[in-house]
Amino acid sequence: MTLAPAHAAPVEPLKAAVWMIGAIVSFSTMAVAGRAAALELSTFEMMTYRSAIGVVIVLVLGAAFGTLGQVTRRRLDLHLWRNLAHFTGQNLWFYAVTVSPLALVFALEFTSPLWVMVLAAIFLGERLTGAKVMAGLIGFAGVLLVVQPGSAPLSTGMIAAASAAVFFATTAIFTKRLTRTETITCILFYLTVMQLVIGLIVCLADGHMTVPSAATWPWIAVIAVCGLAAHFCLTTALSLAPASVVMPMDFARLPAIALVGLMFYAEPLQWGVLAGAILIFGANYINIIGMQRAARNVA
Repeated sequence: MTLAPAHAAPVEPLKAAVWMIGAIVSFSTMAVAGRAAALELSTFEMMTYRSAIGVVIVLVLGAAFGTLGQVTRRRLDLHLWRNLAHFTGQNLWFYAVTVSPLALVFALEFTSPLWVMVLAAIFLGERLTGAKVMAGLIGFAGVLLVVQPGSAPLSTGMIAAASAAVFFATTAIFTKRLTRTETITCILFYLTVMQLVIGLIVCLADGHMTVPSAATWPWIAVIAVCGLAAHFCLTTALSLAPASVVMPMDFARLPAIALVGLMFYAEPLQWGVLAGAILIFGANYINIIGMQRAARNVA
């Protein structure tokens, strides 16, 4: 998650809330569409078709706004590592939403910012403060509440969802490095093109790739559009208000998807998932507040 400048006041909190509603709807719709498409396609095939549609969207928008000239080849190595991490994380996430309760998947996904904190200390040299360590411990306690080790066998869905969060955090680290020199158009161009190539290689390794039926193509289109829309809405919200204001809104994704799971898939609301998610949210919030205070002290 990108942080707004520490000195920024909540200038447009109501507008930010509107954009966050868009993000919540987009993320939730993408999960539902992923479940529907998974009845016919593997996660690799879903990602490949999604990337193909994404390439078209990026090229059309880039041409319309005159930004295709910003695509460069100077950081192809970083683009490749970033997209390998994102491709892996996204496939794990789509697999998790097909085999696990949606609320559990979203709760574990919220650990991604905590992994960013750890990985940034290792690879970017960012200092681990007392507040960050406390946030990490609280977040870990939240994860234990969500998965409740010992009460039930550790499922492949839990492992996939938790692993996806780590790969999403890795993606964020590479993205942070890329944004120092590359534009959003450049990053999105290589995101879609490289993941299309990676997906084709994986899908065609056995010489067979399922062609979606007419009933599945709309779900693939929903996945592609909602994936881009969700991140655009979230980024826009962060440009209108600080992360400390936006993040509580983002957390509304969890009860929203829990209701979706209850209404459409008869998934029961589990106290451990909700309680653990609250701890994970608290850990992330402590981390954000600590970072903003540190930034103000530097300023």
